[in-house]
Amino acid sequence: MKTRKLGRQGLEVSALGLGCMGMSDFYAGRDEAEAVATINLALDRGVTLLDTADMYGVGANEELVGRVVRERREWVVVATKFGIVRDADGSARGINGRPDYVRQACDASLRRTGLDIIDLYYQHRVDPDVPIEETVGAMAELVAAGKVKYLGLSEAAPETIRRAHAVHPITALQTEYSLWSRDPEEAILPLVRELGIGFVPYSPLGRGFLTGEIRTPDDLAADDTRRNHPRFQGEAFARNLDLVAAIGTMAADKGCTPAQLALAWVLAQGEDIVPIPGTKRRRYLEDNLGALDVTLTADELARIDTILPPGAASGTRYPAATMASVNR
Repeated sequence: MKTRKLGRQGLEVSALGLGCMGMSDFYAGRDEAEAVATINLALDRGVTLLDTADMYGVGANEELVGRVVRERREWVVVATKFGIVRDADGSARGINGRPDYVRQACDASLRRTGLDIIDLYYQHRVDPDVPIEETVGAMAELVAAGKVKYLGLSEAAPETIRRAHAVHPITALQTEYSLWSRDPEEAILPLVRELGIGFVPYSPLGRGFLTGEIRTPDDLAADDTRRNHPRFQGEAFARNLDLVAAIGTMAADKGCTPAQLALAWVLAQGEDIVPIPGTKRRRYLEDNLGALDVTLTADELARIDTILPPGAASGTRYPAATMASVNR
């Protein structure tokens, strides 16, 4: 397994991580036995970075990841997050970045995972009512207390990242980034590279759309949250399908799958980038890992830029209410 460094604080992980969210929440077709088998296969194949959060399955995903990794703890990097507050029934209560909540959330994540330390601890969303200095100050106290190794932010705006990094070194920024979500290229990527912060793209396969497996909205179950996303609706869906078809044609010419092409493109954007494609099934994991063997030439990268330049995707990446919580 190829490895990459995140940040300047010493964290080194597999070049491709595993997002575990869908194993416990949001997407349909969940199967815990298959999820456990998928995590174990990922670890067998050399994946060292597992990504979870306290809000995925309202804690259930942290419990799942913790049960699987404890036997291989010495080399597995577990990243989790706090900040999005949900009730026991899964309904959202908002975002909380208050120092007392940061401490409570960390202790709760440690209990659920059964781990003695969290390797990478992200603020999941920035709380607009709490200065970032206060939130990151509390996170830094967790590092000093030996409860957390490295700090991260998710979906933070450039100025917020700079202010946070001045309080305590930020090791990684997690933000959506893919062939159809290229917004970070404008300001985020230049800033994290200036500050020496690693970049961890989530949804690098466009929530599955870029794989070519989703051909109509009816391919999504009734309770699949992607049905609420503008890119998966109406005319936007049809236009985005045309883009995916073009990527599919190029992948066929290349002798790889569309998912592998999309992941290879993300990996080619820099050695400081570690995407975390999410899957809950072994067959998709194997397909994703195949991207590590796909090398794109300069001409191929230019062709991809022609097919999917920044802003090419139709529709916003989240519904309006959720979009208000990102990049702030």
